[in-house]
Amino acid sequence: MGVTGDFMRFLDVEPLGRYLPRILEEWPHATVPRAVPENAPLDHPHLYFNRELSALDFNWRVLFQALDGRNPLLERVRFLAIAYANLDEFFRKRVGGLKRQEAAGVRILSPDGRTPAEQLRLIRSAAELLYGVMIEAWENVLKPRLAERAEVFIHSYNDLTPSQRVQADTFFQRYIYPVLTPLAVDPGHPFPFISNLSLSLAVMLRHPEHKTEHFARVKVPTRYRWIVLDEPYHFIPAEEVIREHIEDLFKGMEVLDVHAFRVTRNADIQRNEEVAEDLLAMIAEEIRERRFAPVVRLEIEAGMPAPVQQLLMEALELSSEDVYVAEGMLGLDDCRMIADLDISEHRFPPWEPVIPPRLRVAMDEEGHADIFSVIRQGDFLVHHPYESFTATVQRFIEEAARDPQVVAIKQTLYRTSENSPIAQALALAAESGKQVAVLVEVKARFDEESNMEWGQYLERAGVHVTYGLIGLKTHAKVALVIREEEDGLRPYVHIGTGNYNNVTARLYTDIGLFTCRSDIGRDVINLFHFLTGYAPEQSYEKLIVAPRDMRPRFEALIQREIQHVREGKKGHIIAKMNGLDDVQIIQQLYAVAQAGVQIDLIVRGHCRLRPGLAGYSSNIRVRSIIWRFLEHSRIYYFYNDGASEVFIGSADWQRRNLDDRVEAIAPVEAPELRRYLEWVLQLALTDNRLAWELFPEGTYRLRTPSPGEPERNFQVQLMQWARKRDFV
Repeated sequence: MGVTGDFMRFLDVEPLGRYLPRILEEWPHATVPRAVPENAPLDHPHLYFNRELSALDFNWRVLFQALDGRNPLLERVRFLAIAYANLDEFFRKRVGGLKRQEAAGVRILSPDGRTPAEQLRLIRSAAELLYGVMIEAWENVLKPRLAERAEVFIHSYNDLTPSQRVQADTFFQRYIYPVLTPLAVDPGHPFPFISNLSLSLAVMLRHPEHKTEHFARVKVPTRYRWIVLDEPYHFIPAEEVIREHIEDLFKGMEVLDVHAFRVTRNADIQRNEEVAEDLLAMIAEEIRERRFAPVVRLEIEAGMPAPVQQLLMEALELSSEDVYVAEGMLGLDDCRMIADLDISEHRFPPWEPVIPPRLRVAMDEEGHADIFSVIRQGDFLVHHPYESFTATVQRFIEEAARDPQVVAIKQTLYRTSENSPIAQALALAAESGKQVAVLVEVKARFDEESNMEWGQYLERAGVHVTYGLIGLKTHAKVALVIREEEDGLRPYVHIGTGNYNNVTARLYTDIGLFTCRSDIGRDVINLFHFLTGYAPEQSYEKLIVAPRDMRPRFEALIQREIQHVREGKKGHIIAKMNGLDDVQIIQQLYAVAQAGVQIDLIVRGHCRLRPGLAGYSSNIRVRSIIWRFLEHSRIYYFYNDGASEVFIGSADWQRRNLDDRVEAIAPVEAPELRRYLEWVLQLALTDNRLAWELFPEGTYRLRTPSPGEPERNFQVQLMQWARKRDFV
């Protein structure tokens, strides 16, 4: 298997100018590897990658998709927008948190042995390169390719035709000029508030008579970032047109200079839930505080005069280390609109999720199926987006809402869609007299406001709404339906790895288990008693629930593989997750690897564990899969001397999941379902198109087919599997 950098031949990077030598030398990575001393204990800092740098490495892999010439052009634009938005969130959450620690004088070292200040310095160096490549990728790679190959033109004002200038000017006068609010800064006008991630123009002015210089800020309206010109695909960024007409806003003044800038505010706000009298009021206050939180990054357009830059830095209380200079357009996350253009030859082929055969064969002539009778036939799995969320999970809740035999529905909601059909079905169920209880997690970062609104909507419909537990986030993905049948009440359960969100279910890969087994049903009933009442010592027969039970149970499962190896048998662990940073779990994995257990980890995002270290982790392999669907499913496999055990659920092996959240992991015990999950894991491990392998020095290298070897694309293989099942 080729993992030596052969992927460089796929990169469309020739126009990257000053960044090209650094990219061709070795695909950039932020990790800073350090030698491990001989006989170092398992808590030695050199055995761990830095979490923040590893997160930046993940974003490099996302950005690679934007530069990979094998991907359709508009999808490459989408990946660039995603990478840019990811970096925004990284600064808001991770850099914001480190800055708060630094300001508070925190001296506790990270597991890799670094202070907050040291980590911020490393982040600056790594993020500056990543940011620069993003900007240049848009300006010198993707924007020209859009014009050459897709006839999508992104204009500057100077290259507009006379007709296009008339269109741009007319649009400005009708739709933009009336809503602009120029804000001057002088003794009578304090420096204006700059909202998070907003795009602004810094304008330097001079009074023609007094010769005094003045500063003003003009906010670019978010509604009109792109102005559409000639049909079909000619666009100009709004700031280009505003800049051209800036004198209209400052009649009687000379305009000396106009440059764009953008600010990022801290989203890492400390809360004290234990003393809060009202959780909703506390979250509402946190949202307000976040709006006015300190700025952690200033992006400026190249060429901004030093005095203007200094003025912004002083007003926003920033240093030069917080400033990122863009040799091009700011706010590239807005390129999603370009990526959404309906040009099929430059998009991924459309994918329509299939209906699982178990449900399809049960349908009548009108396409209706009794999902409860299907579940009674035996446990079954659904795998999104290969299989339909609408026809399975959504139908489960909607049928429960309409079914007169259903007496109760209970569900967790962590993140849901804007017009959630599931929330609407829950409201309908309550209005029809069913007992409905929903835990709406109002502490889900960046979804707090939306979740509060959904909670209040459900309350108005008569749903019993709980807004979370003090000190814990409820991240478990669980739905329970109680149905009255001939032999009494029967629980029907869905336990998943992803949110109850019909929109992201088409973009994220997730797995859900449907069952009406009494043992799992009792566990889920007990879990909801814990969530909605007071039952901290609740017990569970099959379910693994965090924070009380999950860490010790996972550690026991890991240690059991050592015992098998010590008895001369095989030991093997395969785990698929989004992130791996829990130090105790990593130390357990190092220990079992030293004992001879083979460990295969499929970790999409950040990973603190260093694989392939002689004497520590030579038996551990780590891979990351990134492509058109976001790998979001969590699957845990333990060989167990041939009597394998497989689990799915909501938790990663991260400290926050194991200690600070309510999570639910369920065993998948039906042999055919267990074999399916094992097959999925093997597909992931044999992928040679999407998978990146992590090496001990911190580099990720894309796996490519060896000469004569067929290409194996994990996600394409699962789409092919789903299509094949669709004809069964």
